[in-house]
Amino acid sequence: MARRYDTNDATDRQTGLREAASAVRRGELVVLPTDTVYGIGADAFTGEAVADLLEAKGRGRNMPTPVLIGSPNTLHGLVTDFSEKAWELVDAFWPGALTLVARHQPSLQWDLGDTRGTVAVRMPLHPVAIELLTEVGPMAVSSANLTGHPAPEDCDAAQRMLGDAVSVYLDGGPTPGNVPSSIVDVSREVPVLLRAGALSAEELRKVVPDLEVAN
Repeated sequence: MARRYDTNDATDRQTGLREAASAVRRGELVVLPTDTVYGIGADAFTGEAVADLLEAKGRGRNMPTPVLIGSPNTLHGLVTDFSEKAWELVDAFWPGALTLVARHQPSLQWDLGDTRGTVAVRMPLHPVAIELLTEVGPMAVSSANLTGHPAPEDCDAAQRMLGDAVSVYLDGGPTPGNVPSSIVDVSREVPVLLRAGALSAEELRKVVPDLEVAN
């Protein structure tokens, strides 16, 4: 039976974050609010939990799960060949709606799907998400919807779709909007905008003028 906690209530928030952290450590799934849409998350280093996440969404391994982190410092242990331009994007837009695709450390023991040596990583601008990520470390997080359905802007929508596949729901109220993060590939010399979302190419080019846009 899924448990749900109102993170706008101080007592419920404390209990909910504690229960969510425990669930993640047990390899279970949680739903959490972010600055874009609600996400379904699992411990990034527990392959079985990530597989359960993909199954809950009805999603294949060909669409690997992004990773959310609670601090830019976490990047040092996750990625390699991270360029000066990539760090400039981090400094300008994190925490926020920018996902960066980078080469992950080859020594990492994780299975996020068919990543081909890269990881999509983001630091969300949401206090509940940051608090949970700070407590448990990097999480594999995808939008909390069934594949093909709209990404949820509130906890009710997420729970209707995912039900008891999730152990803990953290209800932070409606999200600011349903515009997804922008995705920039920084695994190559010239950054490439793979998906325009909350940040436009024009905004990103103020930081990295040579940004290209994928066809």
